[in-house]
Amino acid sequence: MASRRKGRILAFQALYFWESSNEKNSERAAVEELISFAWLGEEKRKKLDEGIAAFSGILIAGTVENIAVIDKTIIDHLDNWDISRVNRVDLAVLRMSVFSLIFQNDISPSIVIDEAIGICREYGTDDSYKFINGVLDSIRKTLQSNIPLREKS
Repeated sequence: MASRRKGRILAFQALYFWESSNEKNSERAAVEELISFAWLGEEKRKKLDEGIAAFSGILIAGTVENIAVIDKTIIDHLDNWDISRVNRVDLAVLRMSVFSLIFQNDISPSIVIDEAIGICREYGTDDSYKFINGVLDSIRKTLQSNIPLREKS
């Protein structure tokens, strides 16, 4: 699903932009700004595939709207590490992926984690993918132990 991969990369970029921007708008304003893809620039936005934009929009909106739950989940799975020390690329990938793990039961957790690792290999530091894999796998195990039907869906 190359289009889903592109959608995840676009969502990661939007969440990175959101985290990096000095201006933190209200949740609704932030979501509207991000899913308008204005931050891409006019030329790139015009070339954006509708399916990719729609999938990406779900990831972006869902992540921003559930940021408190997502960040708490991440914090609970950071061993001897503070979320403020997580670099912005890794944080954007983690947030998007945790949204998928918690709220998108139709997507296999292994796909979510594999995609996150791939994005980190491309955009993160040399060791980002190891960090991301460890945190997401820990979250996956916790979710599966707390929600027994999750693995069957």
